Amino acid sequence: MRRLVAALFALAGLALVGNGLWIHAKALLAQVLLERAFATTVATGQVTRPWPWADTWPVARLTVPRLGASVIVLAGSSGQALAFGPGHVERTPDAGERGVAVYAAHRDTHFAFLRDVRPGDVIVVTRGDGRVFRYHADAATVVRFDATGIDPLASGYALALSTCWPFDAVAPGPLRYLLHATLEMDAVH
Repeated sequence: MRRLVAALFALAGLALVGNGLWIHAKALLAQVLLERAFATTVATGQVTRPWPWADTWPVARLTVPRLGASVIVLAGSSGQALAFGPGHVERTPDAGERGVAVYAAHRDTHFAFLRDVRPGDVIVVTRGDGRVFRYHADAATVVRFDATGIDPLASGYALALSTCWPFDAVAPGPLRYLLHATLEMDAVH
């Protein structure tokens, strides 16, 4: 009986480890497919889905050179999109356009690097049309999810990166960390 119980525990442990490895393998494969889809979008000018059944597609690449951070930004901010990368929040302008472009992602995955961004850091956004825009991080704020104060139609050219706060929390909460950045003026068209 002891051997049977031990064997069942060993099988359960292997199943859990296998499931964890499978999740990480899927995440790595998704990043490869997102990179390819974004490269194809930039090269052809045609929206390219990362896999046939995807309900989102790459719209930009966001990099913070000082940190070596780079992520592919997806269309929309649904839970399905955010599972694979940052999402471009609906009804906000594209990066480089007048107003505030807003990207959101999870604090423990794709936007974990935000905790290390400092005022003055350069944030580079390459859109799917190949245009490149350089922003400078201005400041960060912590606000309630329903009181961000972001006006996507504000004058000027800005970028807001949003994630849950605090970074090391294990449960969801009502607070959001917002990193504000301003477009370099010579990059405005």
